[in-house]
Amino acid sequence: MLASINPLGERARGQHYWVTVAAYVVASTVAAALLGALLGWAGAPLPRAAIAIVGVVALVALLAERFGVRVPGPRRQVNENWLVSYRGWVYGAGFGAQLGLAFVTIVTASATWIAFACALLAGSTVGGALVGAVFGLVRALPILSGARVRDPESLRALVRRLDRVRPRVATVTAAVQGVSALGLVALAIGHVA
Repeated sequence: MLASINPLGERARGQHYWVTVAAYVVASTVAAALLGALLGWAGAPLPRAAIAIVGVVALVALLAERFGVRVPGPRRQVNENWLVSYRGWVYGAGFGAQLGLAFVTIVTASATWIAFACALLAGSTVGGALVGAVFGLVRALPILSGARVRDPESLRALVRRLDRVRPRVATVTAAVQGVSALGLVALAIGHVA
């Protein structure tokens, strides 16, 4: 996706990069917020003790990932044929919405499942929407890394740079998930005590 939506590619397709990116980011944020709101609403009757369960599941999922267990989810990606079939704002919004909905494309990390479990446990529509919106926005923002791509060499450099930072991003994501999981367990223990 990052190698497809950039100023060079958009110019080649006769589209406007910032229009496509704006549609992508807004759609990802809104779609995730709507999913989070629905989950927050559905989670209102759940007992607060369920927070501990999510914390434990987050830790187990993190360990499973580290030992090579594949995260459950579909094995489909967005349809790149849209790039040549539709206007930039249409495929930007379509790709963004699919990524914001999280579970309609490849799920690469258990953090996705945990984020929406937290939306469910927010216990309110507004709380769930906030969790979802943050997820969707954070998931969409890497598209901006391609903003300076102007020629094929800068695109290749971007892809190399993304390949180099991928392990660090995975480590930071795992660390945040681990700390958050421990925090959820501690919160639940404090709530019960």
